[in-house]
Amino acid sequence: MGSYRMCICFTRKFRCTDAEPPVDVKQAFESFSGGVGQMTSEELLRFLRESQGEATATIADADAIIDQIRHRRHLNKFSKPILTLENFHHYLFCDDLNPPIKSQVHQDMNAPASHYYIYTGHNSYLTGNQLNSDCSDVPIIKALKKGVRVIELDMWPNSAKDDVDILHGRTLTTPVQLIKCLTSIKEHAFSASPYPVVITLEDHLTPDLQAKVAEMVTRTFGDMLFVPEAEYLEELPSPESLKNRIMISTKPPKEYLESKSSKEKDNGQQKGKDSAEEEAWGQEVPDVKSVLEDDDKNENDRSEHSPDEEDHDDCDRKFCQDLAPEYKRLIAIRAGKRKGGLAESLKVDPNQVRRLSLSEQELEKAAISHGTDLVRFTQKNLLRIYPKGIRVDSSNYNPLIGWMHGAQMVAFNMQGYGRSLWLMHGMFRANGGCGYVKKPDFLLKTGPHNQVFDPRTSFPVKITLKVKVYMGDGWRMDFHKTHFDTYSPPDFYTRVGIAGVPGDVVMKKTRTIEDDWAPVWDQEFIFPLSVPELALLRIEVHEYDMSDKDDFGGQTCLPVSELKTGIRAVPLFDRKGQKFKSVRLLMRFEFV
Repeated sequence: MGSYRMCICFTRKFRCTDAEPPVDVKQAFESFSGGVGQMTSEELLRFLRESQGEATATIADADAIIDQIRHRRHLNKFSKPILTLENFHHYLFCDDLNPPIKSQVHQDMNAPASHYYIYTGHNSYLTGNQLNSDCSDVPIIKALKKGVRVIELDMWPNSAKDDVDILHGRTLTTPVQLIKCLTSIKEHAFSASPYPVVITLEDHLTPDLQAKVAEMVTRTFGDMLFVPEAEYLEELPSPESLKNRIMISTKPPKEYLESKSSKEKDNGQQKGKDSAEEEAWGQEVPDVKSVLEDDDKNENDRSEHSPDEEDHDDCDRKFCQDLAPEYKRLIAIRAGKRKGGLAESLKVDPNQVRRLSLSEQELEKAAISHGTDLVRFTQKNLLRIYPKGIRVDSSNYNPLIGWMHGAQMVAFNMQGYGRSLWLMHGMFRANGGCGYVKKPDFLLKTGPHNQVFDPRTSFPVKITLKVKVYMGDGWRMDFHKTHFDTYSPPDFYTRVGIAGVPGDVVMKKTRTIEDDWAPVWDQEFIFPLSVPELALLRIEVHEYDMSDKDDFGGQTCLPVSELKTGIRAVPLFDRKGQKFKSVRLLMRFEFV
C-alpha cells in the first residue's frame, strides 16, 4: 500500500465484527413481521411468495428454513419457532437455503440433442499445457464430476503398435492408456448428471487398432453404450431418452482408407500443412503450430496419421477393411469431413445428422460471411468449436460467439484458467447443472420466409435487470488475515456486468470500501438486455492495491434466465472455479 498507510497501519486492528443487516433487509423484516421484532413461519412464507417471487413455496418450506436456522445458530430447540432480525439476515446470507439460481433440472429434456448446448471439454486428458504436460484420467474424472458431458480423447498407436495410447500427438505430452480413460469414464460418467456422455474420438489409428478400440469400448461400457440401429440417424435422440448412456462420436473409418489412398496418390505434396480447404480460407499457420499441429484438424482431413504408419505391416489392407465395420457400427454421432467451401459443408441433409468442427478462428470468419448458415445448420446438426492450436497454455476463447450461432459443443480446456472459463462454468450452472442447457427458441425456429436468427442484428431492449450489491462476507474465514494487506483489513470493490450479445456487453463497479472484512456497498446497477436468453451476469470481487495489481477476491457467473428474484446469497469461486467455503455476497435481483 502507499507510504501514508504504512505509517499508521501498526495502530489498526483487524476488526471482524458482523456487519449490520442492510436497510432493505431491515425494512423487509419489519414489513412482513408486523414490526414486532419476530417473524413466524406464516410471515416468512408471505415474504417468500411476495418478495422473493417463490409462488409455489409452502408453509412446510418456511418451517424447514426456520428449523435449519435454529439448528445452525444453536438456538434453544424448545423456544418458539420464530426468526429475529439477526436470524432472518443470517438466513438470507445462506447460499444453500437462499440460492441465486434454480437448483433443479427444469427444462424440457425430450427434444433432440441438437436443441441443447452441451458442456464440452477439449483434450480432456491433459493435466496442463498442450505441449508437455502429463496425460491422465484425472482431469477426465474432474471434468465429469463438474458435469462436463463431452470428453475428447486423441487416440494414437503406442510405441509397440499393438495398443492404443491417449496423448496430444506430435508433442511431448506423456501418454495414458485408452483403457484407463474408458474405465474412469464408466465409473464417473454419471456422478454429477444422469444425462448422456459423448466421447469424441480423434482417431489416428490403423484399422486393426480401430477394431481393438471397438472391442475395448464394447467390453468396458456394455449396455451403457448407445449403438444406433441405423447407419445414419435422421434426428438425434433426446437427452431424456439417453439417460445413463454413453455415445461415441468420430469419423467413420472408411474415410481413413479413402484419405490414405488419396495421400499415396499425392505424396509429392507438402506434409504437415492444414487441409487444402483451410489454406483456401487463408488461415495463417504460426510457426509454433508446426510443433503443435492441433489434432482437431484431422477431423476435417484424416490424411495425417502416425509417422511410422507406413511400416505397420501386421494389418493386410483387405483384412483391415473387414475389421472396420465393428468400429463403424459404434459411432452414434458421425463427424463429417468438410467438402468444398464452408457453404457446401453447412448444407443440411434432411436424411442424416452429422457433426462438423471449426476452430475458433474459422468460426469468427464464418460468423461474418455465413452467420445464418451456421444457425440453420445447428438446428438439426451438431457444431463443435475448438481452441486454436497456438493456445499452448490451455487458455480459452469467448464462448458466446459459438452459442450465439447455435453451436452445441463449444469445446474448452477445462484444466485452463481465466474469464472465458468462468463464462463456461456460468452457462452450465443453468438447468440444475446437468450439462445440457436448452437453446433459446429463436435459435431453433425458422420464420415464414425461411429466415433464421441473425446474431449481427441489433435488437431492441427486451427486459431490464436491476442488480443491487448489498454486502459481502466470508473472506476472514477463507483467507489468512494478512493475505490482502499485511497491516490492515482489505479494501474490497465489486465488478458487475453482462456477457452476451455485443449490444448487451458491459461491466460496472462499486466504490471501494476501505479496511473492512465485511464490506457494505449498497449500490444498484441497471442492465437493459436485448437478448436476455444468452446473457450471463458476471460478478468479481477485487481488493484495491494502491502500489500493485489489485488482488483477486472471488468471482462467479450466473445465467440471467435462471436468476431468482429478491434478496439472494451469491457464493463466490476461486480463479479455477472451486467454490470458496465461506465467501459470498448478498445481492438483490429484479426484472422490470
